[in-house]
Amino acid sequence: MTRLSVEMLAADPIEPITSAGHAQLGIAVLAGIAVIVLLITKFKVHAFLALTIGSLALGAFAGAPLDKVIPSFTSGLGNTVAGVGVLIALGAILGKLLADSGGADQIVDTILAKASGRAMPWAMVLIASVIGLPLFFEVGIVLLIPVVLMVAKRGNYSLMRIGIPALAGLSVMHGLIPPHPGPLVAIDAVQANLGLTLALGVLVSIPTVIIAGPVFAKYAARWVDVPVPENMIPTRPSEELEKRPGFGATVFTVLLPVVLMLGSALVEIIVDDPTHMVQRVFDVIGSPLMALLAAVIVGMFTLGQAAGFTKGRLSSTVEKSLGPIAGVLLIVGAGGGFKQTLIDSGVGQMVLEISESWSIPALLLAWLIAVVIRLATGSATVATVSAAGLVAPLAADMSNTHLALLVLAIGAGSLFFSHVNDAGFWLVKEYFGMNVGQTIKTWSVMETIISVVAGAIVMLLSLVI
Repeated sequence: MTRLSVEMLAADPIEPITSAGHAQLGIAVLAGIAVIVLLITKFKVHAFLALTIGSLALGAFAGAPLDKVIPSFTSGLGNTVAGVGVLIALGAILGKLLADSGGADQIVDTILAKASGRAMPWAMVLIASVIGLPLFFEVGIVLLIPVVLMVAKRGNYSLMRIGIPALAGLSVMHGLIPPHPGPLVAIDAVQANLGLTLALGVLVSIPTVIIAGPVFAKYAARWVDVPVPENMIPTRPSEELEKRPGFGATVFTVLLPVVLMLGSALVEIIVDDPTHMVQRVFDVIGSPLMALLAAVIVGMFTLGQAAGFTKGRLSSTVEKSLGPIAGVLLIVGAGGGFKQTLIDSGVGQMVLEISESWSIPALLLAWLIAVVIRLATGSATVATVSAAGLVAPLAADMSNTHLALLVLAIGAGSLFFSHVNDAGFWLVKEYFGMNVGQTIKTWSVMETIISVVAGAIVMLLSLVI
């Protein structure tokens, strides 16, 4: 079974670092999260530092000795980075190759050439979903905004009718589909099967993005009618290139890791024999690391060389792709440290006992926890890693299918109602030339629709599979 676990690399499990009762642990959790929220929102402290300080505060309020809290935090940080760090780096390289080579522009232009009129919002969803697979949300926005603005201006479309579907496609990919950092960390925390999570994530994403994208865009366009801000149309990367990759080769490269990981999950279901040669081969080539590494290597030829990149340019592209993800890696790692501190403090066991006594479905509890942390911190990634740590003990007796649904429930909750404490809120506001009220009516409502619809679909799937 393909997992992101790094248990074999980890040291011996840390003994519980405190024997505090439920009341004290509950206060410790609230205090730790409050510290993180205040540091991020009021004092504008970087999320990495906020999570680190919040973890130490959690241990202190739980009555744990500092010399036990520190190893707990650092082991969680190390294990998380070991599990997902390389994958995030490979995803960043693939995304940079896609952007700099003009491959992303090639996908956009090819699809737009075949779409017009009523089909345009659906074309924007398709473009955003394909491009959003290997790209971080912020990078995807920067790539897609010029397209959205130009299409709206040249075709005389409502900016919201074109923009909302594109944003919905990007956001759904970011919250529900690996190899994005949030889903990867949640998969690692609850020991879910990546291929199965990816397959179910796609299943959940399709109706979600339709409802939050083209369908909601009709209403958003009525509520908010803003002109295209021409001063916000930046230069597209491929305008400086003499040639760029073909459409087929680009799509093949982007979808290669997805196909390999889904293939591994499918073979595992069909063969169901870990000793069988076919399953062993697919376990290797369909592992996240090998799938993304294969896509990067292929991309150097199908994207880089096809765009006329020299060896030096390729090397420079790879180098430039790694710098911007340092902050993401640190946040993800610190989130893993916070998760481990929660578990070692006994908080995870407390959540498990409370959920049993209150009869709260584990998936609903995971969604609600992620919603609360998202509203408080504004960060989908922080919400995901924190919620995953809190509900990890609930995964102990779950089937592989329900483990995957648990990851998706967390991811759905992490997207709930983006507002003024979320960097994405301001990015969308400025690019689209809206005021705060207009951004809430469009972007914030769209994010809430994604969260609620995806969460509801996950709950329904849990009843039938």
